[in-house]
Amino acid sequence: MRAVKNLLVLYTGGTIGMLETPNGLAPAGGFDARMREHLLQRSDAPQIDWTLRELNPLLDSANMQPGNWLAMRDAIVEAVDQHGHDGVLVLHGTDTLAHSAAALSFLLLGLPVQVLLTGSMLPAGAPDSDAWDNLCGALRAFEQGLEDGVQVYFHGKRLHGCRVSKLRSEAFDAFVALPRHREGEKASALPANLDYRHPRQPVNLAVLPVFPGLQAEQVRGLIDSGVQGLVLECYGSGTGPSDDQALLDVLHDARQAGVVIVAISQCPEGAVLFDTYAAGSRLRDTGLLSGGGMTREAALGKLFALLGAGLDQQAAEHWFMLDLCGERA
Repeated sequence: MRAVKNLLVLYTGGTIGMLETPNGLAPAGGFDARMREHLLQRSDAPQIDWTLRELNPLLDSANMQPGNWLAMRDAIVEAVDQHGHDGVLVLHGTDTLAHSAAALSFLLLGLPVQVLLTGSMLPAGAPDSDAWDNLCGALRAFEQGLEDGVQVYFHGKRLHGCRVSKLRSEAFDAFVALPRHREGEKASALPANLDYRHPRQPVNLAVLPVFPGLQAEQVRGLIDSGVQGLVLECYGSGTGPSDDQALLDVLHDARQAGVVIVAISQCPEGAVLFDTYAAGSRLRDTGLLSGGGMTREAALGKLFALLGAGLDQQAAEHWFMLDLCGERA
């Protein structure tokens, strides 16, 4: 752990910097000046040197796409390797903040600096907003020193970047890292193409919850759309409609065709343990990989990073089953 001396604040948009428009709140530029003005007025303002960069276009995070994860990754790598920043604070909207935190956790493996994401439930300047408290709390965390890696700072808490989820839509303590079953072998070393310096490519992924009435043809249609990876959200400990042979055949055929399919639990504190029930072991036999206790955000971000690095199906499946940055173990 070390204190940060040269921080980059990467402003991506989100509620924290929104201003009122005729159509409602919308992302707005000029946050650098607003932030400096506020900090000058605070007697307890953190004493840390920072530079702000706006990542255009500024987004309501409901519009965040995987391509924006790559843009954030590129901006962070440039800031560290070319401009000498030793910490990065990402200002981000809350709707997809956990998704971005998880994706960046895997896109920035090996990055030798600290990355924090924060945002707010109310815009900076709104009455009783949490914006400045979250921002100043994150700055203080950098001032005091953090371990390398990606984390989220929100409502006074630091949360693991690939274990965090948004639990609440209105309360200030919106984010949690719920306890989940954790086990798995930690990767002893990473291949060069998973290092943060290695460029990534866009990947076509999908997330599909199992539900009563799920049809084989619905899954086939999704597979036929060209997805390279699928996160299947199963019931409980990794079960699903195992008596539906047509559905099992679709999953089996998809994997045979090169699609990486991983299973996670729909339960907020759940984990996939295929052998607990026959309904789970039959899903496993189609070739599904167990995501263990990984969150939806972590499973999606990990698949994106692995397949985006150009790994083939066998290699992607191998590395998915290992713990890369605390997502499984």
